[in-house]
Amino acid sequence: MNRFVQQTNAGNDFLGRLREGRTTLMLGVRGSRSTDIARIAHSTGHHAILVDLEHSTMSLDVAASLCAAAADLGVMPLVRTPEREYGSIGRLLDGGALGIVAPRIETVEEALTVVRACRFPPRGQRSQLASVPALGMRPTPAAVLNSTLDAATVVQILLETPLGISNAEAIAAIDGVDLLALGANDLTAELGIPGQYDHPLVREAVAGVAKACANHGKLFMLGGISDPSLYASLAQLGVCPLIVTGMDTDLLYSAVQARADAVLRSTSEVS
Repeated sequence: MNRFVQQTNAGNDFLGRLREGRTTLMLGVRGSRSTDIARIAHSTGHHAILVDLEHSTMSLDVAASLCAAAADLGVMPLVRTPEREYGSIGRLLDGGALGIVAPRIETVEEALTVVRACRFPPRGQRSQLASVPALGMRPTPAAVLNSTLDAATVVQILLETPLGISNAEAIAAIDGVDLLALGANDLTAELGIPGQYDHPLVREAVAGVAKACANHGKLFMLGGISDPSLYASLAQLGVCPLIVTGMDTDLLYSAVQARADAVLRSTSEVS
C-alpha cells in the first residue's frame, strides 16, 4: 500500500513546495480528453495539472480519469469546477481529483459550501465511501480513509469579483481553505478595465488578498497574467510560486502555428 500512501501525500507535497518558495509548474487541461496529457505533463516536469471544467464541455468521467492518471504519476491533479456546481465536487474527488479550485467565489457562505463538500465530518459533509483511486480502490475503513483523504485534498478558492476581493480576509480565515487565488482576467472585466492588468486597482486587489492570506497562514496564487515582468512585479506582494505554464489548447495552437509558419518558410525558400 506504500505506493498509494505516497499518492495521497501529493497534496501535502504540493503545498509544501509552495510554502518553501519552490517554483511549481501546473499545466492547464481544457481540450485534451486522453490520459496522454497527464503523461506529457509528467515528462515535461510539471508538478500539477488543472483540469478546467469551467470553460470546457469535458465530462466528469473524463476529468476524473485524467486526475487518477496524473496522481498515479505523482502529478498533483486539481479540477476547476463549473461555477457554483457544488454537487460535482464529491464525484470528482471520489473519481481521482486531489484538489478543487472553486471559481467566482464571492462570500464566506459560498466558500464554506466548497469546504464542506471537500472535507469529511466533522470538518465538512463529504459523503462517505470506501474505495478511491488514490488508495488503489482498496476498501478502506472510514477511520483511515477519511483522515488520509482530508490531509491529501487541496481546496483553492478563486476570487474574481470586487465582492470576492472585499471578503478575502474572512474567506482566508476559514478552516479547510488552503489557497486563495485572484483571477485577473475576470476581475479586470468586472472592474470595467478588461485586460488592463497593470491598472492600480489590480495591484490594490493583489495586495489586499496577499495581506489576508498572510494574516491567516494561507497561500496566495495570482492567475491570468502572462506578461513576465508585470507578474514578477505583482508577485513581490506575496504571491506563491504556482505558475500555470499554459492551457493545452493555447499551447497546441502555438505549436501548430509555429509548424505551419516553418513549413511556409521552407517552401518559399525552395520555390
